[in-house]
Amino acid sequence: MDYTIILGLIGGLGLFLYGMKLMSDGLEKAAGAKLRGILEFFTKNRLIGTLVGVVFCAIIQSSSATTVMVVSFVNSGLMTLYQAAGVIMGANIGTTITSQLVAFNLSEVAPVFLMAGVIMVMFCKKPVVRKIGEVVLGFGVLFMGLSQMSGSMSSLRDSSLIVDALGSLSNPILAIFMGFLVTAVVQSSSVTVSIVLLMAQQGLLGLGICFYIILGCNIGACTSALLAGLGGKKDAKRAALIHFLFNVIGTILMVVVLAFAKGWMEEFFMQLSGGNVGRAVANTHTIFKIFQVIVLFPFSSFIVKLTYLLVPGDEKDGEKDFELVYIGAKNVFSPATAVVEVTMELERMGQLAFTNLNRAMNALVTLDEEDIKEVYHVEKNLDFLNHAITDYLVKINQSTLPVDDAKSIGGLFHVVNDIERIGDHAENVADAAIQRMEQNISFSKQAQRELGEMMELVNKILHYSLDTFSHNSREHVEEITQIEDQVDALEKKVQQSHVDRLTKKECTPAAGMIFSDICSGLERVADHATNIAFAILDE
Repeated sequence: MDYTIILGLIGGLGLFLYGMKLMSDGLEKAAGAKLRGILEFFTKNRLIGTLVGVVFCAIIQSSSATTVMVVSFVNSGLMTLYQAAGVIMGANIGTTITSQLVAFNLSEVAPVFLMAGVIMVMFCKKPVVRKIGEVVLGFGVLFMGLSQMSGSMSSLRDSSLIVDALGSLSNPILAIFMGFLVTAVVQSSSVTVSIVLLMAQQGLLGLGICFYIILGCNIGACTSALLAGLGGKKDAKRAALIHFLFNVIGTILMVVVLAFAKGWMEEFFMQLSGGNVGRAVANTHTIFKIFQVIVLFPFSSFIVKLTYLLVPGDEKDGEKDFELVYIGAKNVFSPATAVVEVTMELERMGQLAFTNLNRAMNALVTLDEEDIKEVYHVEKNLDFLNHAITDYLVKINQSTLPVDDAKSIGGLFHVVNDIERIGDHAENVADAAIQRMEQNISFSKQAQRELGEMMELVNKILHYSLDTFSHNSREHVEEITQIEDQVDALEKKVQQSHVDRLTKKECTPAAGMIFSDICSGLERVADHATNIAFAILDE
């Protein structure tokens, strides 16, 4: 066999894979944030979630990317396992759109898409238009690759060795394993099914054996989600298992059906496709998936429950100090969900700082040594999270994110810093508590009451700010602005009251210095809270 045929196949496959990546990445960059919002909003109902999964996956052309995104949502607590089950089932149908496009053989118009994509990428200045240009360019590259592969495969028909080897492939188990292995390597069932489609069109594979290879491809497509779930929380692992179990059970179901009706199904698909074997392969891929979803959808709750048996334990078991919960080195990076994961991690860090500040203020009054020790321990954890999240932000800032998400990266850097500063103020309060114990310093009742008033306002603004930041909501914007003004006014008032007490010798200078520092610190905490609220809020 001429080595140029092999080179042609390799080159065509390379173009095809690159075109698929350009299309998928371009769509995620251009509309990833909006698609993510749709996915979050329309998945409350499992049936609607399934339909959304079909459309979503059909748009981004990758069930692997969709399920990785779903796993990230589950890991972040934005989606329940039962909602995820519907989206994952729908994604299995949506991924068949690629093979349908391939079956239509648009290679003749591929150069038009190629040139249009190049013009949009090279000469348009708007980021969104350039990302759409990447999608168009990817579409053109994909079909140029298909044309290249198809031409090389037509030459393979002249090789009796290849024809005999593929013709002798009749073992269903071997065919399923072949489909699984190739898909696990290329990380896309759409790519593998498209290659099978081309080989069938060239007469290198019979339709009957294609059935089993397609089933193997479906299982191989689960590897991306399984890898994404490995580094996540228990529910993330369960979400990945839903995808895996659905495809394994669906494959077993179809193998049983094929054992009794393989001949009839070959005839049915050929008649449905007008005798075109390429279209028959594409239709097989789609109809198999639809059939599996129809049969397994009523049992989706049982599949979810089965994942709890396979991954037992409480979700909270994995949340420890000095660890990232929603992001980390083990997690598979997904540009479409990176900012969501950082936001969840920052919300968690903010809650830790919020709680620690209250713990410190309580220790200032009660002089509880255990509380003081805990304040210092949590502060070390906050320092760890500060460095870890900042490093992750640097990493994702160097990658290509969805356009809307990329705009918020600068604000997220500021949020990390503001939360860390709130943690520092809690530590300062703990230092003051130790000073009170060591020097036997007491506060007057009025001073304690004034600190309580300030802390009440600070707690309120911190609560509203974290909610505004984590949900990108405008619900509490006016209250935040008003409370910040109230804190500023109250700080001036209590500082003057403190001066009056010093003048009347109602408190000691040492107590006065601590009181003044704490009040100033709480006022700055309110400023940091306001910064957090407005850091990434939409204009």
